[in-house]
Amino acid sequence: MVAPALLPVLTLPYPLVLLPTARTQVALDEATGSRLIELVQRSDAPQLTVGTVPISTSNSLHSWGTLARVVRVVRPVSRGPQRFYNVTLQGLSRIHFPDLDPTPIGVGPNELLELAVYIPTQDGCPSHEAIGPFRSAASKLLDYIAQDANQQSRRDVYLKISHMIEEVSDDRTPWMADVIVAGINKVEYDDKLAYLAAAGPDQRLRRATELFIKQASISEVTKKIAQSVDESLSKQQKEFFLRQQLAAIQRELNSLNRSSQNSEAPGARTPKTPSELDDNEQSEADDMAEIKSKIEAMAKDSDERKMAVREWKRLQRIPSGSVEHGVIRNYLEWITSIPWPSSAAFAASTSADKLRDRSFLTSARKQLDDDHYGLEKIKKRLIEYLAVVRLKQLQAEREELAASSAMSSAASSNEGAQRSEGDSNWLAIKRIKQALNGYATGVTEKQSVKTSPPLAPRASGASQSRGAATKAVKGPILLFVGPPGTGKTSLGQSIARALDRPFQRISLGGVRDEAEIRGHRRTYVASGPGSIVQALRKAGRPDPVILLDEIDKVGHSNFHGDPSAALLEVLDPEQNHSFNDHYINVPIDLSQVLFICTSNSLETMASPLLDRCEIVHLSGYTYDEKIHIARKFLLPKQLKANGLTPEHVTLTDSALLHIATHYTREAGVRSLERAISAVVRYKAVEWAEFSDVTGITDVSQVPAPEAQEKLGRVYRKLVEEHELEKILGIARWDEEEMHREERRGLIYGLVVTGMGEGGILPIETTAVPGTGQLKLTGSLGEVIKESGELALSWVKSHAFDLYITKLRSQDPLKVPDPIDIHLHLPSGAVKKDGPSAGIAMTCAFVSLLTGATVPASVAMTGEVTLRGRVGPVGGIKEKVLGAHRAGVAKLILPWANRKDVEHDVPLEVRAEVQIVFVRSMEDVLEAAFGKGVLSWRRDVVVAGLESRL
Repeated sequence: MVAPALLPVLTLPYPLVLLPTARTQVALDEATGSRLIELVQRSDAPQLTVGTVPISTSNSLHSWGTLARVVRVVRPVSRGPQRFYNVTLQGLSRIHFPDLDPTPIGVGPNELLELAVYIPTQDGCPSHEAIGPFRSAASKLLDYIAQDANQQSRRDVYLKISHMIEEVSDDRTPWMADVIVAGINKVEYDDKLAYLAAAGPDQRLRRATELFIKQASISEVTKKIAQSVDESLSKQQKEFFLRQQLAAIQRELNSLNRSSQNSEAPGARTPKTPSELDDNEQSEADDMAEIKSKIEAMAKDSDERKMAVREWKRLQRIPSGSVEHGVIRNYLEWITSIPWPSSAAFAASTSADKLRDRSFLTSARKQLDDDHYGLEKIKKRLIEYLAVVRLKQLQAEREELAASSAMSSAASSNEGAQRSEGDSNWLAIKRIKQALNGYATGVTEKQSVKTSPPLAPRASGASQSRGAATKAVKGPILLFVGPPGTGKTSLGQSIARALDRPFQRISLGGVRDEAEIRGHRRTYVASGPGSIVQALRKAGRPDPVILLDEIDKVGHSNFHGDPSAALLEVLDPEQNHSFNDHYINVPIDLSQVLFICTSNSLETMASPLLDRCEIVHLSGYTYDEKIHIARKFLLPKQLKANGLTPEHVTLTDSALLHIATHYTREAGVRSLERAISAVVRYKAVEWAEFSDVTGITDVSQVPAPEAQEKLGRVYRKLVEEHELEKILGIARWDEEEMHREERRGLIYGLVVTGMGEGGILPIETTAVPGTGQLKLTGSLGEVIKESGELALSWVKSHAFDLYITKLRSQDPLKVPDPIDIHLHLPSGAVKKDGPSAGIAMTCAFVSLLTGATVPASVAMTGEVTLRGRVGPVGGIKEKVLGAHRAGVAKLILPWANRKDVEHDVPLEVRAEVQIVFVRSMEDVLEAAFGKGVLSWRRDVVVAGLESRL
């Protein structure tokens, strides 16, 4: 509290209590009114500030009061003996009188005293434990008041205030509590005094929550009794009416008595709480009432509300024991639990506050960087989407605010015609409006006494959130394609955290039934909605992040339907605003959902489904990236999972590199994580045995290795490279790739395995006696066989130019002696196909027939044509990374793949590997064998230059 100050304090007669933000009128006698006018005239401030304190029937003053602003003083008009001054007061903030004696002091009402006043300071933002129940209780009470309102305009105002409660920021909730409590007419005098004494934000919200629950319970009981009476009312028998009313009241009293006995039973150790498994009529009635309230909360004239109302009416006509009753009730539970974007219950559920934050994009970047290392292209695309979401949200709020201001101006002009002073609820609306208007004009700007800081009122939460929902950004369909273990699924979780949206994962691997996507029709037994609707229900919001995992493994067309075709409507941004689930049978808006699909390859996906997705490729990691990921993510994760801390285990960089190069061979990091987990478990066993023998439980107390020998056990937290074979066993991958040989007819090509890992593959050729035939082995596909035939045809057509034959008409396989060429690709059990080995096969044939050799440190990839042109191939990043891991010093790549290298290959890899881009086979042979190693006839060189031109 601030220092005490002497203020004029006005005593309020019983049962009048002035609360902050409220406005009231007080009639003062001539002496008190004249003194108040003198104080107004002597005050330097534009408006006089006085204190108010409630006074009971025994003339005792309360220790808490309200600081009020004197809005207006009206002098008496009559000249009779009863002359009263009408004073209008506006409540500002709470004040405390700690020196007051609670005993009666003989002070009457409407007297002006001078007392020492303490003004409580603001204690900051209330806790979330107090804000949540307050919002719920206030919304429930305002909904009851809105239902009791006679006119639609008043009902809309109550619903608007209810939506403001959901939209108001946390630090404004205590002020909102003062506004609502001051606007309720039926609050008892003692409850008002208790609420006035609640100074702290948490205490004030809890008192307000208790008041709202009490008022809502009274309204609920009154309504229930009236409904119970009306449903069984007989106009001919007055006695029957009275007995029904008495029975309804008796049931409510018995229910209250049972609950009080369970909570206050003497000698009971723990009060018996009702079980959720108990099935009684009251729980059944509560469930049906909840379904009904959810139907009423749906947007009017919407398709979902029309369907729900029609099914609700059917449910009322069907007996509860019927099978159809259970079917309809299950359907109503599903349709009311879906977060419809147009419904009032879910209108304010978007994370608008997070999007308004200026540091939103910065925090999103930090979230993505904290969760994943590298992946710059993917992060850039996601930041673009988040920026568009934020800009569209702010634009929608500005447009909605302008529309709200226009509607408020039109509504204020018609307020006088629609107002009825006889309705107490409308008086409450008037008081709340006065409080809002007074607060908006800055009532505390020029006061001499320190009060709460002014807060500008927010725009209508309902209209604002609805406008934002209707103008929300369409969620893109992102398809992450890459090898296993590269972080596709975890990227979806990071996006959800950055957007502050719920995350749901749907696994499509092995799905063969279309109904698992679209749901079963209600004509089937035990039917239900599809996985998309189930994910929406779990998320509870119309704009979650839904991950469609392993979309390339979804089943194809069969007698159950085509699941991939069912996904077409889900993943089409132009159609998914009206997705039709067979069970719900009402169009569902999926346009606000951010769909993320994951796939290991694009070959098995249907082309129409692929056309609707925005493809984002995730390639494998370099060794440097793997070591960084292991150090930052994998090792801490495994230490925590195995009950250790970073002080227990330390892996050197050489040990991590040895694990990545000799114990794993993958594009992702899953095998690397498993290997690190094995190392951590090994050290966990060592630490447990060391701790059991020595009794040392704190790793910081472990002595030096020399002193540990005396304890009988030795524990070293450092794991070095030479220890890995003892822990992980013999390395799965040796260094035979590092020791390649240079020999005639042997060329090293670049490949991408089925798991997305790049590497090198030797292409072996040899000449055997024969008839001039070509033999291909190594589980080769049709395309790679054609590449071998193309390569041999090009070599035959240029044999004279390369000095292999003496005449152009001679066949190098038949002159001077007929031979066969056998081309083999090792690892014969692995199927191989693709055009990327064309230039490597050509170089192998040239090396075999000329006797020149290609250095073992050279590898190449590219497609070849009959004219000798080098065409582009795919998987450049994977191939370059694989060659770098294998220690290749020089790479020969097609000229058309130059941009792929510049954009995808890390700079540190390009700095360590020499990359030569080629356009024709002449460039390939010069880069592979060396300049001047192969002799070309002059006419061929000229022809080659002419072909370039």
